[in-house]
Amino acid sequence: LVMAAPRSVMRAVRVFQFGGPEVLKLQSDVLVPVPKENQVLIRVHACGVNPVETYIRSGTYARKPALPYTPGSDVAGVVESVGEHVTAFKKGDRVFTLETLSGGYAEYAVAAANRVFPLPDKLDFRQGAALGVPYFTAYRALFQKGCAKAGESVLVHGASGGVGLAACQIARACGLKVLGTAGTEEGMNVILKNGAHQAFNHRDPNYTERIKECTGGVDIIIEMLSNVNLDADLQLLSCAGRVMVVGCRGRIEINPRDTMSKESSIIGVSLFLATEEERHECATAILDGIEAGWLRPVVGLEYPLGEVAKAHEDIIGGSGARGKMVLLL
Repeated sequence: LVMAAPRSVMRAVRVFQFGGPEVLKLQSDVLVPVPKENQVLIRVHACGVNPVETYIRSGTYARKPALPYTPGSDVAGVVESVGEHVTAFKKGDRVFTLETLSGGYAEYAVAAANRVFPLPDKLDFRQGAALGVPYFTAYRALFQKGCAKAGESVLVHGASGGVGLAACQIARACGLKVLGTAGTEEGMNVILKNGAHQAFNHRDPNYTERIKECTGGVDIIIEMLSNVNLDADLQLLSCAGRVMVVGCRGRIEINPRDTMSKESSIIGVSLFLATEEERHECATAILDGIEAGWLRPVVGLEYPLGEVAKAHEDIIGGSGARGKMVLLL
């Protein structure tokens, strides 16, 4: 029996200079990475696309990778091989990751074993690629940083994207009153199917008044676009309410007095700063949710690896999200 030699080169997206979507170059002769100690090599079936990857690519983000690099962190696929001391995974296991070391927009990716988790059979690889950053971020924003409790109200601002839908599902399952906003009728329908009790169109000029009328004030706001919404968010909060800043694309002017009148808080959320214990807590909650059946990632637009530049254009300039954007390999 002649065994096929493992592939030594692969297709991967490489970025050689910071800039617009056109700097994403698909190459077919990139070396397949070799897993070192405590690392796992994954044959990638799907990779999530996150807004933060467009900021990093453009060179405007606080963290800049050394050039050239391959973007992408949310990978789902099958373990190809493992490095020394890895006992939790073996070749052939279905897995998803939160973060890769070599970049996820590629046919193979290396990840630290402690950032890799088993992908339950209930979910396909596309859904697996929608788990990592969105669900871990949503759980961290709600509970680890936002201290959400059953019975409180949460407004998910921009709820039809990956993090937003994750926040709606998690908050609903944990006993919160869930309100969500989206920019299209279709987005609002998706939100209502995924845990929101009420949906509002954030393109409607009076939508904040309508939220105030129906709540009197919300306890927590999960905010994806704080450079647009933060000033209005402070008016929407109840006493001791908190705005969780998950996404931002620029500066905004606010009046700090608005926080004094209600003793409210503005809290930044960065999954990058989570401790090992916090990541473990997120993973446990997420895997429990999948098992229980309420956690079902919604996959939105899908692109082949060759159309990665279009994916980056659409995630920032699109008309409105409806689920998690993924690259398929």
